[in-house]
Amino acid sequence: MSACVIGHITVRDADKWAQYRAQVPATLAPWGAELLFRGQRAAVLSGEHAHTDTVVIRFPDLTAVDAWYASPAYQALIPLRRQAADLDLVVFGE
Repeated sequence: MSACVIGHITVRDADKWAQYRAQVPATLAPWGAELLFRGQRAAVLSGEHAHTDTVVIRFPDLTAVDAWYASPAYQALIPLRRQAADLDLVVFGE
């Protein structure tokens, strides 16, 4: 059962966000995660969506998501992430 982490993002500090983004892939590798999509909102076809950017990361399962998020490597990046952007992370499992 794979799982996806979807991040809805509004960048507040582009330089800090670039630093954060550059470091995230190394935190994903140990958990077998794959970055599927990273992009900016082109349009809202229905409803409301406050954030401008989205990221989608696929993990082998929900256990891998939990392990990645709790890992010292990713936890060390959270202060930088909070300085750089407003972010909502949502996990979906099959």
